[in-house]
Amino acid sequence: MPTITVDALRPPLKWAGGKRWQVPHLIPLWRPHACKRLVEPFCGGLAVTLGLRPDRAVLNDVNPHVINFYRWLKRGLVSDVPMENAEQVFYRNRDRFNALLRAGQDDGAESAGLFYYLNRTGFNGLCRFNRSGEFNVPFGQYTRINYRRDFSAYRDGFEQWSFTMGDFDSIPLAKGDFVYADPPYDVEFTHYSQGGFSWDDQVRAAEWLARHPGPVVLSNQATARIVALYKKLRYSLTLLDAPRRISCTGDRTPAKEVLATRNL
Repeated sequence: MPTITVDALRPPLKWAGGKRWQVPHLIPLWRPHACKRLVEPFCGGLAVTLGLRPDRAVLNDVNPHVINFYRWLKRGLVSDVPMENAEQVFYRNRDRFNALLRAGQDDGAESAGLFYYLNRTGFNGLCRFNRSGEFNVPFGQYTRINYRRDFSAYRDGFEQWSFTMGDFDSIPLAKGDFVYADPPYDVEFTHYSQGGFSWDDQVRAAEWLARHPGPVVLSNQATARIVALYKKLRYSLTLLDAPRRISCTGDRTPAKEVLATRNL
């Protein structure tokens, strides 16, 4: 068993559809392979990797602002961005963030700090961009928010983790890599990044992972077509009740989610 290098670090971002609740289900699958490198093609809020605490990891996302933020955490980010749970401050910071995007200056420490603030303060922790690529989540109206400015505690934990940005199939997988993949849910709203995530992308991801000779865990909402696709590709399926924390209707009924596994 490798030495644990991440000690009690919580996911720094709010994340719609975050999978922290899955970690107790994943630990028994991960433990026999804990000496391997963990690969997350859709790392999102980072809840699974921080929960499993691998020594080595490749963490990828198509959203460049998420990856920029994590890369700055790896460098020990200390942010001086104004952070206040106030509507005027929120929209002023959102305008500044979008101005940096338009200027092509979205890979710096200021952008990372602004992204963190907008994520913590915006509605439901959503990460949403319009067709022009600008962040357009509205003010969240939370009663209280605990902000963090000093992220130096993440530096040592992230030391052996690589953060990459791009399409999932651009990740160079090694034969023995343990892959945990959590693509956007198979639902109508898939615009977590500019361009979205289509049904063709769902099929492409499932087929790409089915070709990997190492251990794979694939997570998704258990829609009929997702279940049929994963069965066709000979994944082993387990159905779980996922907590529904974000809903425009107020419905908190657990949603059925599927864990599809191979080579475990």
